Amino acid sequence: MSGRPSYRALVNDGSARGQELPPGLTRRVMSYATPHWRQILLFLAVTAVGAAVVVANPLLLRAIIDQGILPGNTSVVVWLAVAAAVLALVEGVITLTGRWLSSRIGEGVIYLLRTQVFSHVQRMPISFFTRTQTGSLISRLNTDVVGAQRAITSVLQSVVSNLISVVAVLITMLALSWQVTLLALVLVPLFIVPAKLLGRRLANISRDAMDNNASMSSLMTERFNVGGAMLVKLYGRPDEETRAFSDRAARVRDLGVRQSVIGGLLFTMLATITALAMAMVYGVGGVLAVDGSFEVGTLVALTTLLARLYGPITTLSNVHVEIMTALVSFDRVFEVLDLEPQIKESPDAEPLPSGPLSVEFDRVSFRYPGASETSVASLELTPRPRRPTTPRC
Repeated sequence: MSGRPSYRALVNDGSARGQELPPGLTRRVMSYATPHWRQILLFLAVTAVGAAVVVANPLLLRAIIDQGILPGNTSVVVWLAVAAAVLALVEGVITLTGRWLSSRIGEGVIYLLRTQVFSHVQRMPISFFTRTQTGSLISRLNTDVVGAQRAITSVLQSVVSNLISVVAVLITMLALSWQVTLLALVLVPLFIVPAKLLGRRLANISRDAMDNNASMSSLMTERFNVGGAMLVKLYGRPDEETRAFSDRAARVRDLGVRQSVIGGLLFTMLATITALAMAMVYGVGGVLAVDGSFEVGTLVALTTLLARLYGPITTLSNVHVEIMTALVSFDRVFEVLDLEPQIKESPDAEPLPSGPLSVEFDRVSFRYPGASETSVASLELTPRPRRPTTPRC
C-alpha cells in the first residue's frame, strides 16, 4: 500500500516475453487457484478497502488544515487527528491481512506443485534418471515452482492492488484539481523511461550474477566431494583449480559492485524525479491556492496523493512481463508433470501372498525406451541430435 515501485518488477528483463506458450496453459494455471477461490475473493476485498484507506488519509489531512488549523477549531483538529490515527492502525491491519492471504494462497500452490512433481518423478523409470541432470531436476522443484507461485500471488497482488490504487488516487485527484492531475500525468513518462532503461541493464546484471554464482557453486560442489578431491590430488593441480575459482569469484565480485551502483542510481533517479514533480505541483498548486482556486489543505492532500501515484504506475508498466515470466515457469514445471511413466501400477493389482513364490512370463518382451519417452530435452545431460531433414536409406 506504500506506492513504491516493486524492485523485482523493475529488474525483470523480459526474457520470457517472446517465448511461445502452449494453448490452454492459462486455464491449467488457473485450475491451481480454484481451491483457493474464497481466499482470493477475500484478498480482492481487502485490497479494495486498503486502496480506500490510502485515499482517505490525504483527505483527512486536508480537512485538518482547512477546517481545523486555519479556522482555529481545536476540537476538529483533535477528532480528525484521532481518526487519522485509527486509519493508520486499520491500514496496518489490512496490509498484514493481505500479506497473510497472499502467503496462504502462494504456499498452497507451491505445496501442491512440489508434491505432484515429487510423486510423479518417483514413478519414472531408471532411464529417466540416467539421462537427466540432477541439478536441473531439483531446480524444477525449487526455482521454477517458486516462479510459478508468482502467477497466482505476487502478480495477482501487484496487478490488483496497484490498479485499484491508481484508479482511486486519480479519481480523488481529479475531484480536487484537474489542473494538478493533468500535470502529474504529463510527468509519468519521466518515471517509466528510467525504470525501463536502467531496469533492463540491472536485470541483465542480476541474471549474469545468478549464473556466475551457480557456476561458482557448481565448481565447489564438484571439487569438494570425494571423487573431485581425489581427482585434484591425483593430478596435482591445486594452483589451476584455485585460479579457476578465483576468476569466477572475481566475476561475481565485479557484478555485485555494478549491481549495487546501478540499483542505487535507478532509485536515486526515481527519488529525484519524484522530488521535482512534487516541487512543480507545489508551485502550480501554490499559485492556484494564492488565486483562491482551492485551499491550502487541498494542496497538501494533492502532493500526498502524488507520492502514491507514480510507484503503482511504474510497477504496472512492467506487469505483463511479470505475468509471462510466471507462466513460463509454470510451463517448465508442466514439462515434467506431462511425462508419462513407462511402468504403471495396474488398477486391479492384488497384494502378493506370503511364502515362497515363483514367477512365469508368457509372451513378454522388453524394450529400452527412447529419450523422447522418458526425459525432457532441457534436463538431459547431453543435447539430443537433430532429426535428419531427409529420410535415410
